[in-house]
Amino acid sequence: MAQPEEVEQVRSSAASRVMQVLGHRVRASGTGYGLSAKLLALTGLFVMLSEILIFVPSMANFRVNWLADRVNAAHLAALASDAVPGGIIPPMIRNELLSTAQVKGVAVKRMGQRRMVLPPEDELSIDETFDIRPMKLGMTDQVGRRFGLITDALSVFLKSEDRTIRVLGHPATARGGVATAFPYASDDFVEIILPEAPLRSAMLRFGLNILGLSVIISGITAGLVYWALRGLLVSPMMRLSRNMMHFSASPEDASRIITPSSRNDEIGIAERELARMQTELVQLLQQKNRLAELGLAVAKINHDLRNMLSTAQLMSDRLAALPDPAVQRFSPKLIQSLDRAIAFCNDTLRYGQAEEPAPHRRRLALVPMLRDVGEGLGLPRASLAWRIDVAPDLMIDADAEQLYRILNNLVRNAVQALDGQSVPDGCVTVSGARNGSVLTLRIADNGPGVPPKALSNLFRAFKGNSRKGGTGLGLAIAAELVAAHGGQLRHEAGNPGAIFVIEIPDRRAGPES
Repeated sequence: MAQPEEVEQVRSSAASRVMQVLGHRVRASGTGYGLSAKLLALTGLFVMLSEILIFVPSMANFRVNWLADRVNAAHLAALASDAVPGGIIPPMIRNELLSTAQVKGVAVKRMGQRRMVLPPEDELSIDETFDIRPMKLGMTDQVGRRFGLITDALSVFLKSEDRTIRVLGHPATARGGVATAFPYASDDFVEIILPEAPLRSAMLRFGLNILGLSVIISGITAGLVYWALRGLLVSPMMRLSRNMMHFSASPEDASRIITPSSRNDEIGIAERELARMQTELVQLLQQKNRLAELGLAVAKINHDLRNMLSTAQLMSDRLAALPDPAVQRFSPKLIQSLDRAIAFCNDTLRYGQAEEPAPHRRRLALVPMLRDVGEGLGLPRASLAWRIDVAPDLMIDADAEQLYRILNNLVRNAVQALDGQSVPDGCVTVSGARNGSVLTLRIADNGPGVPPKALSNLFRAFKGNSRKGGTGLGLAIAAELVAAHGGQLRHEAGNPGAIFVIEIPDRRAGPES
């Protein structure tokens, strides 16, 4: 029977399982390091990462467009210089054109001839040359060119500020497709020389604008995603966690069971499953409490009843010594009934223990053990044969006390089945053999067999009784003891009768073997 300390163990184990599911206690307020704060931080971080992935190509594209604008402005300056009579540009006009185009020098290659239209005032040292003319490239080459443009954009901030660069471009690369006064061949271009410092300043201003815009977009997006996910996921999960902690504090209180919402998604499923598990746990604990109280009462009644039956057994032994024929005829049945009642009390008390002790195994001779079992049950007798079909040298690795209880319960069940049906020429046969490290025993009888309705609960106490007035304790105890040896007990249909098969493996080799 369940004891009060078992209930406390169930309660504490239930609470520990709940806390293991939670892992670490989540802050109910949603601040600090709770799910809400983590969600907000991760959402903002991921949005910023996506903005960075867009920011770098945008900087590269801005650089190309800025240089294309300089190429277009230089082209217009070149056209203006061509309109000067005699082709000689006064220094003042040249400086004005170069200042307007924001370059130091302009050259044009047209119809295979390159000409310096607006030469620089002083001799300049070119640090690097960039070609921004459109090219017809394959897919792989286009990807490589895009990465090259990104690298060139990053180099603007990594190189020294006093670099002078040369850019080769085509006016058609300008944004908006500025029309030109003369057609360009595929190998014609406009060449400009300019300092990189203005480009760096323009890229910095553009980058700061993009950064500010990205922060605003990130904040708005993170806020919207945060509040959406908080309402859909975080708040319901926090409600689940709070209820689990609240329920674990007193798992016997049915009022602490969560009330599931009407959601049909995974959160709703989790709420309904949690409510179902909590309901089952409350019912289990209530049942354990009732069983503990009932077990305590039964243990007291059983103790007093066993004492009474022992006294009645002593009196029946004295009655059996009387020479009266009627007494001689009825006393064996009375003694047998009292023996069964005492055995039932003992089995009930043993089954009510929290657990069976671990078996202390040693190698035993099986035949002497079977003979002891037969003698204890009065076998053989006139109406019932007792056969031991086991080799004399067959050994078993088992606990002697528990093995006796296993065999005694099974053989006693067979004897009671034969006595209850008054089977003529009844016989109980025990056979055994070893298959490698596993010893197999078969207890067979030629009685009526196990009723089909009892097979489903055959090894369950108080449910697996196969005869009228039985309790099923014998089979339940035998199955539990066999399992403690690492073996199994199963039923086989006989023809006629029933067969119970015991399989007990030897211990594995080890320090305790």
